[in-house]
Amino acid sequence: MKPVMYVALLRGINVGGNNIIRMADLKACFEKMGMGDVVTYIQSGNVIFTSTAGDIDALTLTIEKGIAKRFGFEVRVVLVSHKQLEDAVKKAPKGFGSDLETYRCDVIFLKSPATPKEAMKSIKTREGVDEVHAGKEALYFSRLVSKAAQSLLPKIVSSAAYKSMTIRNWNTTTKLLAMMEPVKQA
Repeated sequence: MKPVMYVALLRGINVGGNNIIRMADLKACFEKMGMGDVVTYIQSGNVIFTSTAGDIDALTLTIEKGIAKRFGFEVRVVLVSHKQLEDAVKKAPKGFGSDLETYRCDVIFLKSPATPKEAMKSIKTREGVDEVHAGKEALYFSRLVSKAAQSLLPKIVSSAAYKSMTIRNWNTTTKLLAMMEPVKQA
């Protein structure tokens, strides 16, 4: 089977001094689990890799168990294939991420079996501050920089649906896609 490229988006590591994982150790952990072409990006837990595993849910579980065994705590992982990430960027709402001085833009990635339609039910917005759009595989959340303190995005953390989500800002999302491109062509 031909290897598929993924990015593992880890939730809740290296935040506020909790669940500290050095990226070199995380990279080694993924390599020990048999992943290929492993590259990490920034301390918040983004791991690009290739795998021949065919079942994304089983692969997610393997990674979560491998991280727990190696580091001694549980981490939720949202796996996104290169194709899914490419689609999330290309199919973003018109203008999303194009004026980052005016709007903070985040992509909310969902862990299977959550769907954007389901997730939208738990997302609250403040009129005149926040906007949220459902895509095919992700949600797109933007808020006015000038009113960011009034945004309801932080409230998402207390929702039941949050356990099936992870959030990346637009810059990180597009950087991850750019990092996957050279590996894809290799």
